[in-house]
Amino acid sequence: MEIAANIVKELREKTQAGFMDCRKALVEAGGDPEKAYEILKKSGALKASKKADRETAEGVVGSYIHAGSKIGVLVEVNCETDFVARTDNFKDLVRNLAMHIAAAAPVYVDRSAVSEETVATLRQGFLSEVSDKPEKVRGTIVEGKLDKYFQESCLLDQPYVKDPGVTVRDLIASEIAKMGENIAVKRFSRFQIGEGKG
Repeated sequence: MEIAANIVKELREKTQAGFMDCRKALVEAGGDPEKAYEILKKSGALKASKKADRETAEGVVGSYIHAGSKIGVLVEVNCETDFVARTDNFKDLVRNLAMHIAAAAPVYVDRSAVSEETVATLRQGFLSEVSDKPEKVRGTIVEGKLDKYFQESCLLDQPYVKDPGVTVRDLIASEIAKMGENIAVKRFSRFQIGEGKG
């Protein structure tokens, strides 16, 4: 059954559950958003959004060195307990995130990490690009370009390289639902041979 993206988006906004969880619930509910909400409630996907404020003081630093040793990544991923940090599922998630960072080269963890000055500079640059457009649509175009920048530059907004139908944020949300703990990417560093030459 084909579910319209806007219906999935509305359910996501209402529930804060992951994209794939919402789509799966809508398929199961025959496209009925109310039934899908109940399915999500029972499945535990809603639990992920409720855990988002819980402190993540445990976790691991994961690493990934790409074939040929030209790209390397270190990533700190936090969770609530040492017990979860030691599970294979958590370690697999950290490794997958490190591999994603190696492949997709994000600059920031999320939008909150982008400085106001950077956003202002980008907005000004985008505005000058659309100066020939009618004034009433310029703002919308600029916000669209800014949104695209965030999707390309912010880890959590990027389409996950192993499954571009979901974002990294959705991937983490589905793991939160499975593991029963809040999970957060704290920071990462990506190294590539030849970068940083002065």
